[in-house]
Amino acid sequence: MAKRKVRARKGIDSLGKQIEIHKQKLEKAKEEGKLELADYYADEIKSFEEAKERKERFILPRKQRIKHKINE
Repeated sequence: MAKRKVRARKGIDSLGKQIEIHKQKLEKAKEEGKLELADYYADEIKSFEEAKERKERFILPRKQRIKHKINE
């Protein structure tokens, strides 16, 4: 189980980096007036943030995961 959590932490870090990269690309696309590309990057950022949240929930101790699941 420990290896799964380590991989999840690495995945969270990686997703955080991807979010930052895509935010920069989003700003650049907006400056250049490429609205379709900007929409694409916005959707990708949203997807990465959701994936990051799922992985962060996985790392939580069991009690907190159950509480989080109930509150949804």
